[in-house]
Amino acid sequence: MNFQRRLTISTLAVAAIALAGCASTPTPVSIADTAARTPSLSTLNTLINQAGLAETLRGTGPFTVFAPSNEAFKAVPAKTMADLAANKELLRAVLTHHVLAGQVKAAQVKPGTVKTVNGSDLALSSAGTFVTVEDAVVQQADVQASNGVVHVIDRVLMPPVKR
Repeated sequence: MNFQRRLTISTLAVAAIALAGCASTPTPVSIADTAARTPSLSTLNTLINQAGLAETLRGTGPFTVFAPSNEAFKAVPAKTMADLAANKELLRAVLTHHVLAGQVKAAQVKPGTVKTVNGSDLALSSAGTFVTVEDAVVQQADVQASNGVVHVIDRVLMPPVKR
Protein backbone atom coordinates (compact mmCIF):
# COMPACT_ATOMS: atom_id res chain seq x y z
CA MET A 1 0.00 0.00 0.00
CA ASN A 2 2.78 2.39 0.90
CA PHE A 3 4.54 1.64 -2.43
CA GLN A 4 1.31 2.38 -4.38
CA ARG A 5 0.82 5.63 -2.54
CA ARG A 6 4.39 6.73 -3.31
CA LEU A 7 3.91 5.75 -6.96
CA THR A 8 0.68 7.79 -7.19
CA ILE A 9 2.30 10.82 -5.56
CA SER A 10 5.31 10.46 -7.85
CA THR A 11 3.05 10.21 -10.91
CA LEU A 12 1.16 13.33 -9.82
CA ALA A 13 4.43 15.20 -9.32
CA VAL A 14 5.61 14.31 -12.83
CA ALA A 15 2.25 15.40 -14.27
CA ALA A 16 2.41 18.71 -12.37
CA ILE A 17 5.92 19.41 -13.65
CA ALA A 18 4.82 18.64 -17.22
CA LEU A 19 1.81 20.95 -16.91
CA ALA A 20 3.96 23.70 -15.42
CA GLY A 21 6.13 23.55 -18.54
CA CYS A 22 3.01 24.00 -20.70
CA ALA A 23 1.92 27.04 -18.72
CA SER A 24 4.78 29.17 -20.00
CA THR A 25 4.16 32.25 -22.11
CA PRO A 26 2.38 31.27 -25.32
CA THR A 27 4.24 31.67 -28.58
CA PRO A 28 3.04 34.81 -30.39
CA VAL A 29 0.85 34.26 -33.43
CA SER A 30 0.41 36.50 -36.46
CA ILE A 31 -1.41 39.81 -36.28
CA ALA A 32 -4.40 38.31 -38.12
CA ASP A 33 -4.52 35.38 -35.69
CA THR A 34 -4.10 37.72 -32.72
CA ALA A 35 -7.18 39.65 -33.88
CA ALA A 36 -9.05 36.37 -34.36
CA ARG A 37 -8.18 35.21 -30.82
CA THR A 38 -8.95 38.51 -29.06
CA PRO A 39 -12.64 38.89 -28.16
CA SER A 40 -12.45 42.71 -28.04
CA LEU A 41 -11.19 42.71 -31.66
CA SER A 42 -13.88 40.46 -33.16
CA THR A 43 -15.33 43.24 -35.34
CA LEU A 44 -11.87 44.07 -36.67
CA ASN A 45 -11.25 40.38 -37.33
CA THR A 46 -14.48 40.11 -39.34
CA LEU A 47 -13.57 43.19 -41.39
CA ILE A 48 -10.01 41.96 -42.00
CA ASN A 49 -11.46 38.78 -43.49
CA GLN A 50 -14.09 40.66 -45.53
CA ALA A 51 -11.40 42.93 -46.97
CA GLY A 52 -9.18 39.98 -47.90
CA LEU A 53 -6.35 41.18 -45.65
CA ALA A 54 -6.00 38.13 -43.39
CA GLU A 55 -3.24 36.51 -45.43
CA THR A 56 -1.33 39.79 -45.66
CA LEU A 57 -1.52 40.18 -41.87
CA ARG A 58 -0.27 36.60 -41.52
CA GLY A 59 2.72 37.49 -43.73
CA THR A 60 6.27 38.08 -42.59
CA GLY A 61 5.86 41.78 -41.80
CA PRO A 62 6.83 43.31 -39.54
CA PHE A 63 3.73 45.46 -39.13
CA THR A 64 2.34 47.78 -36.49
CA VAL A 65 -1.45 47.72 -36.31
CA PHE A 66 -3.52 50.28 -34.47
CA ALA A 67 -6.49 47.98 -33.88
CA PRO A 68 -9.86 49.58 -33.15
CA SER A 69 -11.76 47.74 -30.43
CA ASN A 70 -15.33 46.52 -30.83
CA GLU A 71 -16.42 49.60 -28.85
CA ALA A 72 -14.62 51.83 -31.34
CA PHE A 73 -16.55 50.28 -34.23
CA LYS A 74 -19.85 50.73 -32.34
CA ALA A 75 -19.20 54.50 -32.42
CA VAL A 76 -18.98 54.56 -36.23
CA PRO A 77 -22.25 55.69 -37.83
CA ALA A 78 -24.35 52.83 -39.24
CA LYS A 79 -24.31 54.40 -42.73
CA THR A 80 -20.50 54.45 -42.74
CA MET A 81 -20.36 50.81 -41.64
CA ALA A 82 -22.86 49.93 -44.42
CA ASP A 83 -20.72 51.81 -46.96
CA LEU A 84 -17.64 49.86 -45.80
CA ALA A 85 -19.51 46.56 -46.09
CA ALA A 86 -20.65 47.44 -49.62
CA ASN A 87 -17.29 48.71 -50.89
CA LYS A 88 -14.31 46.35 -50.42
CA GLU A 89 -11.80 48.94 -51.71
CA LEU A 90 -13.05 51.54 -49.23
CA LEU A 91 -12.89 48.94 -46.45
CA ARG A 92 -9.31 48.04 -47.42
CA ALA A 93 -8.37 51.75 -47.45
CA VAL A 94 -9.78 52.27 -43.97
CA LEU A 95 -8.14 49.14 -42.54
CA THR A 96 -4.74 49.76 -44.13
CA HIS A 97 -4.88 53.32 -42.74
CA HIS A 98 -4.40 51.58 -39.36
CA VAL A 99 -1.23 49.69 -40.42
CA LEU A 100 2.41 50.78 -40.48
CA ALA A 101 5.23 48.93 -42.18
CA GLY A 102 7.71 47.98 -39.46
CA GLN A 103 7.30 47.39 -35.77
CA VAL A 104 6.78 50.39 -33.49
CA LYS A 105 6.37 49.66 -29.80
CA ALA A 106 4.71 52.23 -27.54
CA ALA A 107 8.03 53.31 -25.98
CA GLN A 108 9.37 54.05 -29.49
CA VAL A 109 6.53 56.44 -30.44
CA LYS A 110 7.82 59.95 -31.07
CA PRO A 111 5.55 62.93 -31.77
CA GLY A 112 5.14 63.44 -35.49
CA THR A 113 3.59 61.87 -38.55
CA VAL A 114 4.17 58.44 -40.03
CA LYS A 115 3.10 56.88 -43.34
CA THR A 116 0.60 54.06 -43.28
CA VAL A 117 0.76 51.17 -45.73
CA ASN A 118 -1.96 52.84 -47.81
CA GLY A 119 0.21 55.97 -48.16
CA SER A 120 -1.72 58.28 -45.83
CA ASP A 121 -0.28 60.06 -42.82
CA LEU A 122 -1.05 59.41 -39.15
CA ALA A 123 -0.15 61.79 -36.35
CA LEU A 124 1.42 60.01 -33.37
CA SER A 125 2.08 61.42 -29.94
CA SER A 126 3.22 60.12 -26.58
CA ALA A 127 3.74 61.28 -23.04
CA GLY A 128 5.16 58.62 -20.77
CA THR A 129 3.03 55.53 -21.29
CA PHE A 130 0.16 57.57 -22.80
CA VAL A 131 0.09 57.14 -26.60
CA THR A 132 -2.28 58.65 -29.13
CA VAL A 133 -2.72 58.15 -32.85
CA GLU A 134 -4.70 60.97 -34.44
CA ASP A 135 -7.57 61.46 -31.94
CA ALA A 136 -7.52 57.85 -30.73
CA VAL A 137 -6.01 56.71 -27.45
CA VAL A 138 -4.05 53.49 -27.20
CA GLN A 139 -5.93 51.42 -24.62
CA GLN A 140 -3.68 48.35 -24.73
CA ALA A 141 -0.17 48.73 -26.07
CA ASP A 142 2.41 46.28 -27.31
CA VAL A 143 0.40 43.12 -27.93
CA GLN A 144 3.24 41.10 -29.42
CA ALA A 145 2.57 39.09 -32.58
CA SER A 146 4.94 36.88 -34.55
CA ASN A 147 5.02 39.44 -37.37
CA GLY A 148 4.77 42.72 -35.49
CA VAL A 149 2.85 44.46 -32.77
CA VAL A 150 -0.77 45.43 -32.12
CA HIS A 151 -1.95 48.49 -30.19
CA VAL A 152 -5.66 48.44 -29.32
CA ILE A 153 -7.22 51.89 -29.81
CA ASP A 154 -10.54 53.46 -28.84
CA ARG A 155 -11.52 54.95 -32.23
CA VAL A 156 -11.68 53.99 -35.88
CA LEU A 157 -9.34 56.16 -37.93
CA MET A 158 -10.66 57.36 -41.27
CA PRO A 159 -8.16 58.09 -44.06
CA PRO A 160 -8.33 61.46 -45.78
CA VAL A 161 -10.58 61.55 -48.82
CA LYS A 162 -8.51 61.36 -52.00
CA ARG A 163 -9.51 63.81 -54.68
